[in-house]
Amino acid sequence: MIEFIAQNMAPIMFASLIVFLLIGYPVAFSLAANGLMFFFIGVVLSPYSGGSINLAWPLLHALPDNFYGTRVMSNDTLLAIPFFTFMGIVLERSGMAEDLLDTIGQLFGPIRGGLAYAVIFVGALLAATTGVVAASVIAMGLISLPIMLRYGYDRRVASGVIAASGTLAQIIPPSLVLIVLADQLGRSVGDMYAGALIPGLVLTGLYMGYILILSIVRPNSMPALPLEARTLGHGVLSLIVALLVTGAISYGAYRYLAPTQGDNADILGFAVGVIVIYVAAIVDQRLKLNIMSRLAQQVIIVLIPPLALIFLVLGTIFLGIATPTEGGAMGAVGALIMAGLKGRLSRDVINQALASTTRLSSFVLFILIGARVFSLTFYGVNGHIWVEHLLTSLPGGETGFLIGVNILVFVLAFFLDFFELAFIIVPLLAPAADKLGIDLIWFGVLLGVNMQTSFMHPPFGFALFYLRSVAARVPYLDRITGKQIAPVTTGQIYWGAVPFVCIQVIMIGLTIAFPQMVMRYKSAAVDPGTIDYKVPDVPGMSPFGAQPAGNGSAPANGAAPAAPGTPDLSQPPSFGDAPAKPAAPAPDLSQPPNFN
Repeated sequence: MIEFIAQNMAPIMFASLIVFLLIGYPVAFSLAANGLMFFFIGVVLSPYSGGSINLAWPLLHALPDNFYGTRVMSNDTLLAIPFFTFMGIVLERSGMAEDLLDTIGQLFGPIRGGLAYAVIFVGALLAATTGVVAASVIAMGLISLPIMLRYGYDRRVASGVIAASGTLAQIIPPSLVLIVLADQLGRSVGDMYAGALIPGLVLTGLYMGYILILSIVRPNSMPALPLEARTLGHGVLSLIVALLVTGAISYGAYRYLAPTQGDNADILGFAVGVIVIYVAAIVDQRLKLNIMSRLAQQVIIVLIPPLALIFLVLGTIFLGIATPTEGGAMGAVGALIMAGLKGRLSRDVINQALASTTRLSSFVLFILIGARVFSLTFYGVNGHIWVEHLLTSLPGGETGFLIGVNILVFVLAFFLDFFELAFIIVPLLAPAADKLGIDLIWFGVLLGVNMQTSFMHPPFGFALFYLRSVAARVPYLDRITGKQIAPVTTGQIYWGAVPFVCIQVIMIGLTIAFPQMVMRYKSAAVDPGTIDYKVPDVPGMSPFGAQPAGNGSAPANGAAPAAPGTPDLSQPPSFGDAPAKPAAPAPDLSQPPNFN
């Protein structure tokens, strides 16, 4: 019995961890306690393991290095997490979400499902600026849910749209989980961001497609805004004209800058066009010139600052100007500037942002420390080899591996948070995926899309908890219409999330079926035959392949004639006019040698 336990320590240890988590013990302490407990057991049972346990007491000396080395405390990559968290919370406190929802809701208001489209659009924008799911869901739940209920939206549709749109912050850069996945997979965060961008946008499109179909099949579930609710009036044509003018200015600036700026001319030209139209909208509004409609003015003034912040963060990362950590720092500064310009930057806002950032960063840090303790023991009992053999032996090869892994992550997402999945499961899956030849960036994005369902799973989805915390629990009087509004039940929130969980599962299948959505992060392969080697000319030497200077006559020995003033490298160097030594007499080989 002792030999059986010693030789199967890895699966026993993994099952023990699952039990710890299911009984509700904190994840960080479950990992650390499990690792230390089985370390002691493993050292005692090592003589009975037949060589499958490689643990000894001196191995504990490696823990301090794991804690303070490049994996935890000195990890520059993880430094981006507090920066992006701080940026998201400051933006949420600055009222940016409220302005965006109000303006985009007015823009889409005349069509059925317009508010739902606005929520999805704003959710994608908030995801690209905040990267924090809780901030997005709570902000949109507080702002848009009462408006959607006021104008007769189905409660399940409204709840599902808000929760699902908030979870876009999970997969659209600068997502926090993508940072953790890149660190655990040993890959670049910039590559992970570039790979996840297209799947995130496709998922946003699938959400909008679902709303479009639902607005046709069940039009009464999402009515258009009534005329009296459209306070910004009409003016879509004015907005279209403004966009065309922006495009023309951008193209003109591009043509002007192309000779001097090269590949950066398109980005600089677009920036010039956006700045011009933004300044024009502000001047038109302040001076009341009314060249643009009120709707066009508001859309331009509200939409451009977050888009500029997105470029400041993601654009600099994708262009290689900044690392993700530096991009997060610039985003945090940009968020402070935006909040200050809106007059909503106060000491209380900064204190709240710092407190929330500290809590989340400490949460991540403690889980990572616990994971290092667990992995020290798990690798010592050859757990990584057990997991690798288990996964690579699944029927179906690479396809069977992907199906099995995604089912495992989908099921575990019912019980575990995405940080917990990233720190516990991903380090075990990565070696097997690498051995099967799977690109780890693509694998990480696939896991990120799958982990996104952890926020939407009834009954443990965190996005559902966030929405439940801000949704009305009792009937209330609407302050605009004066009508009594019924509360939103927990069951309605859960049922509203189910269609969007199905859409996320479809997105997992699309990512597997069309890997080029992710693999575009790789630059195009370079053909060595197209490389032009140019060697700079050296004064006093002929270029490679050129005829040497002179009269064109070659010397008898075939060497090229030396150019005037150029040393003759075919002869030994001369170090002055030292007297030549007399030649030694030739030996007489017909006589025996004389050694006297």
